[in-house]
Amino acid sequence: MTVAAILNGKGRDVFTEPSTRSLSEICASLGGRRIGAIVLCDQPGVIVGIVSERDVVKAISMEGTDALAQPVSDYMTKEVAVCNETDSVNGVMARMTDGRFRHMPVVEDGKLIGLVSIGDIVKFRIAQVEREAEDLRSYIQAV
Repeated sequence: MTVAAILNGKGRDVFTEPSTRSLSEICASLGGRRIGAIVLCDQPGVIVGIVSERDVVKAISMEGTDALAQPVSDYMTKEVAVCNETDSVNGVMARMTDGRFRHMPVVEDGKLIGLVSIGDIVKFRIAQVEREAEDLRSYIQAV
């Protein structure tokens, strides 16, 4: 299965913010939207970075609350790992696990078209395994 299957189920809407926002504004967006990361785009669909809850914690632990007044660009991950919708779910899961990050933007022709989280992937894989188990039970009962 591919990333497209996840996006087709959950949707392709991605909330973005410009990298000029303060870390405090990003925190408000993370909390207000109940999300774990925000893709940063200074032009529509063009990724310049990503910031996660972990990045916020790291910034505050290093600089205290003074970090909150600084631009998020000071703390964002600039080299963002991305995938495309034709990538396999297992491959994306492996990349996220190896890289120890939980959110991966999905791009097409260099433009943001979606976002998958490790939670999306785990939910998808569990549903897939449950379907396979049910198919196996149905096959065994039919024999």
